[in-house]
Amino acid sequence: MSPELFIARKIRSGGLSGKKLAGPVTKVATLGIILGMVVMILSLAIGFGFKKEIRQKITGFGSHIQVMNYDYNQSYETNPISPDSIVIKQIENVPGVTHIQRFATKPGMIKTKDAIQGVVLKGVAPDFDWSFFKSILKEGSIPALNDSIRSNDILISKKLSGMLNVKVGDDLRMYFLQKDKIAPRARKFKVKGTFDSNLPEFDKLYVIVDIKQVQKLNNWDKNQISGLEIQIDDFDNIQKTGDAISAITVSAIDDSGVMMRTKTIIDQQPQIFGWLDLLDMNVLVILVLIMIVAGFNMVSGLLILILERTNMIGILKALGIQNRSLRKIFLYLATFIVGRGLIWGNFIGVLICFIQKYTGIIKLDPENYYLETVPIQISFLHLLILNAATILITTLMMIGPSYLAARISPVKAIRFD
Repeated sequence: MSPELFIARKIRSGGLSGKKLAGPVTKVATLGIILGMVVMILSLAIGFGFKKEIRQKITGFGSHIQVMNYDYNQSYETNPISPDSIVIKQIENVPGVTHIQRFATKPGMIKTKDAIQGVVLKGVAPDFDWSFFKSILKEGSIPALNDSIRSNDILISKKLSGMLNVKVGDDLRMYFLQKDKIAPRARKFKVKGTFDSNLPEFDKLYVIVDIKQVQKLNNWDKNQISGLEIQIDDFDNIQKTGDAISAITVSAIDDSGVMMRTKTIIDQQPQIFGWLDLLDMNVLVILVLIMIVAGFNMVSGLLILILERTNMIGILKALGIQNRSLRKIFLYLATFIVGRGLIWGNFIGVLICFIQKYTGIIKLDPENYYLETVPIQISFLHLLILNAATILITTLMMIGPSYLAARISPVKAIRFD
């Protein structure tokens, strides 16, 4: 063991004679690092968790990428496309694509005895991925769809169910305007189930039915759809994957001679994803501030230790210790404090994250936060970067006080009281 490390360990444990401030000071400095790490881990986990949960809800209604008619129509009354099997196969072969499903939309109006509500009828096919709606299903069940029989089942939100005063098993009458007809067309559906995503804008807008219902309302044949919804395995690659799909569709013409275009969910919902991007800045500001506070806490603690050990510093310098070795003593001491703080801070922070993730003990108001519990999303890479940044910043801030210890005069230090 080097002499510098031996002396640093003795100072940390209070084993050297002096004013005995080393113990309390190191405990306070360690506690500051622990609290800082816990807050930073929770801020990171909650920030990423909130973004992940909201993104999953948004993509659950509209998937990651959509391929639609190459027109400037921004309404839910879409013009159809008829993508051939070659184009679909090319899209399936794009790296990152995990699932492709057909959909069709039709704006309409629900009318009951007591209320009227405008909605968008979203038709889905048997290839539709129900995993999102199964996770938010509150009552009833998912509509059973097949290629041969047109289903009259409809899936609506719990919010719509309350607004319209209907429940599972009730009939629901809807009306649709047609381009070539004055009188609206009526359709009767049966409520199969209700869901609740805690996103009021989407819950009040979308109702889910068999795609054949929308095709019949629009007078389309079975190959005509509003578009394709494409799911990918990594949201961070959405732009790259979207560009690859766009390269396929922009040069393709469907069976009816129509060109197609590609849009990501970020293009469709720029306000929501712009708002989510602001969370990254908020988390970054919190992390920087806490690291600075933790660094200054370490600096103040080390300065107190240097002040306490002024006599010791003078004696060591009188005995011929080099300034570099003297600085190493206090840098070792700072490393002990930071290391212990990081170990306990990581343990407590990760423990709280796991408890919340698997128990959901801390609840939220869905009306304000769109979630029922505090979300948690944490990864080993995030923890590694956070710890590395904390070590780097605190170490750099320790260099200044260590130089201060090396500048103390032996003559004045030995007489210091």
